[in-house]
Amino acid sequence: MKAIVVLDQNAGTAGMRLTTHPDPSPAINDVLVAVHASGYVPTEVDWPSTWTTRAGKDRSPSVLGHEVAGVVTALGYGTTGLSLGQRVFGLADWHRDGTLAQYVAIESRNLAPLPGDVDFTVGASLPISGLTAWQGLFVHGRLEAGQSLLAHGAAGAVGTMVTQLAREAGAHVIGTGRGGDRDKALDYGAHEFVDLENDSLHDVGDVDLVFDVIGGDIQRQSAALVRAGGTLVSVTGPVEARPSDGLAIDFVVEADRAQLNEIVQRVRDGRLRTNIGIVASLDDAVPALNPTERRQGKTVIRVLP
Repeated sequence: MKAIVVLDQNAGTAGMRLTTHPDPSPAINDVLVAVHASGYVPTEVDWPSTWTTRAGKDRSPSVLGHEVAGVVTALGYGTTGLSLGQRVFGLADWHRDGTLAQYVAIESRNLAPLPGDVDFTVGASLPISGLTAWQGLFVHGRLEAGQSLLAHGAAGAVGTMVTQLAREAGAHVIGTGRGGDRDKALDYGAHEFVDLENDSLHDVGDVDLVFDVIGGDIQRQSAALVRAGGTLVSVTGPVEARPSDGLAIDFVVEADRAQLNEIVQRVRDGRLRTNIGIVASLDDAVPALNPTERRQGKTVIRVLP
């Protein structure tokens, strides 16, 4: 099959190649998916799981991509819950070859049905951004109606999901980003916007929840804004700054079929909009995955037209 692989960790994104790669085989409880579209996160080449198995063994060259929308073409032994020919979308295992390929073998529990009225491109844009937002807000952050949220990166692929889901839940959303992100953040539902290059975070006042996608000094400033009993959730790695009287939680997004169903239903009925930045074919994927300019939104590669 054709696939986008990275040759070795030292080469980084410069080591990406479109090449032939062995076809995957579905293991126990797996399905084989013919990939129609794949989402991509730019930091994947820096993840340890891109380069090693769960046992710590080298697995390069590695196939990139972890978000998939496609059609089930084979079932592994003992697989239940999905059927041949079914449209699906979901999140591939971090330590296995990914979805920037014509086929991917993936645990069936990591997938959810993709309704026929949702395009494969849209389906591939949802798993990481949608699940990260959902889990950060409702599983770890326990957001409730009437609370206030400081959402960093509010114009990005994750941030726009965070903003929309939080606003629907009845929270007051304060988005952040660069000055040029203001209009987009407000369009996706932020009530207020803070320009991190020119405004002061201290002027925000106390908030119930901080959703951190930046880390560093921004995380430290944000932790000081969390009111007593509030929470800071982060996806940037181990939390370095903690609220004086609240919780600090870092997490890695996990596949969850029920949550994927909730997310895609909101897309279907117009409560949730995707934030897709660029769409490219598999043949043109390498330049699209190595942008020379800053882009907001999810990069999606269409494997099948």
